Amino acid sequence: MKYLVKSLGVLLAAGWAASPLYAQQAIDPATTDVANSGDTAWILTSSALVLFMTLPGLALFYGGLVRSKNFLSVLIQCMAVAGICSVLWIVVGYTLAFGQVTNGFLGNGLNWMFGNLGNVREGTAIPESTFALFQMTFAVITPALMIGAWVERARFGWVVAFSALWLLVVYAPVTHWIWGGGWLSNLGVLDFAGGIVVHTTAGVSALVVAIMLGKRMGWPRTLMLPHSPALTVAGAAMLWVGWFGFNGGSALTATDDASAAIINTHIAASTAALVWILIEKFKVGKPTAVGVATGAIAGLATITPAAGYVGPGASIIIGVVASIVCFMAVGLVKNGFKIDDSLDVFAVHGVGGILGSLMLALFISESFGGIGYGEGMAFGSQFVAQLIGVGAVAIWSAVATAILGFGISFILPMRVSEDDERDGLDISNHGERAWDLD
Repeated sequence: MKYLVKSLGVLLAAGWAASPLYAQQAIDPATTDVANSGDTAWILTSSALVLFMTLPGLALFYGGLVRSKNFLSVLIQCMAVAGICSVLWIVVGYTLAFGQVTNGFLGNGLNWMFGNLGNVREGTAIPESTFALFQMTFAVITPALMIGAWVERARFGWVVAFSALWLLVVYAPVTHWIWGGGWLSNLGVLDFAGGIVVHTTAGVSALVVAIMLGKRMGWPRTLMLPHSPALTVAGAAMLWVGWFGFNGGSALTATDDASAAIINTHIAASTAALVWILIEKFKVGKPTAVGVATGAIAGLATITPAAGYVGPGASIIIGVVASIVCFMAVGLVKNGFKIDDSLDVFAVHGVGGILGSLMLALFISESFGGIGYGEGMAFGSQFVAQLIGVGAVAIWSAVATAILGFGISFILPMRVSEDDERDGLDISNHGERAWDLD
């Protein structure tokens, strides 16, 4: 009997070895192109964390800062922008940003509708579908950041149309220039997680839109206080936690590179939050909830381009500088230039991203605990590269935003009427109230 069983086993093994399925597994080279499950799991988790930053983190952070009659409008804009940008990213955004390099300015169209994605994204150990998903969450939060500049006065239809086109005209090309192997990447420009790609584009564009829209009715004579600092702090806390995926996930691997980026992210935010409320203590007499939240976000934005390149000591310095410079920028934009960048998008995100991108050139040095300069680079050459990167992206963002903003306004007006603004966008644009206080 045992010889019969043994013989059957040999026959089954021989039959399996001769089958087409076995032959395909044995010779198909694609099976050797296998993703690392640990890295993949971490980037999938990071994707959820970054989306969590937008929904609900950013929505609550911004929503608490506006007046109660405009709270719902902020939440709806965040969700609508997330929706339209996610769809466009799949249809054409990803291939424009990360498609095969052809001319250094835009990727080719082979990956539209997420088609022709590789088993593993080149240069990583994760599936390209995972990489594309992770990058989608960046494409969602970047235009959503700009919402803070036009709250309480922008028309909903214009917001959605502008954000959609801005994603394709500003964000996708800039992403390709730096992260997709484009011309700025070839110059040696570094941006670990979005100081230029995310914060400079959104910050500069937000400033341009704020200028185009004009001031809110009564600003700055009428005091427009946040209706719920509690929601703002809760939103900032969600952003802080989500930023671990934002910066840590940008390592694209579940290794020490990710943990180092997260450590730097956390310590910069911690330092910046403390310094901001210390400044408030001396300037206005009391540390505020909105202040500690804003300081943390300033630190997070500023460390973002450098998170994977510098050491913890440098991150503390970056956090200190971030709070001081961004605090001054808030006052300069509103009190000096009289620009109603309502929720300080440029002063915090734009200035922070630019500042961190330039400071990176110094603190990447091994002398300061950084990973060291690339081949042929030193402080001077790296600083020049960063300056070119920031300058080129800022100019492109400003010009493209002005053209898009005015162009769309011929079809969809940018600003609501005075009556609608006075009533609040919750009722005038959406026919609902956030809070029933009766």
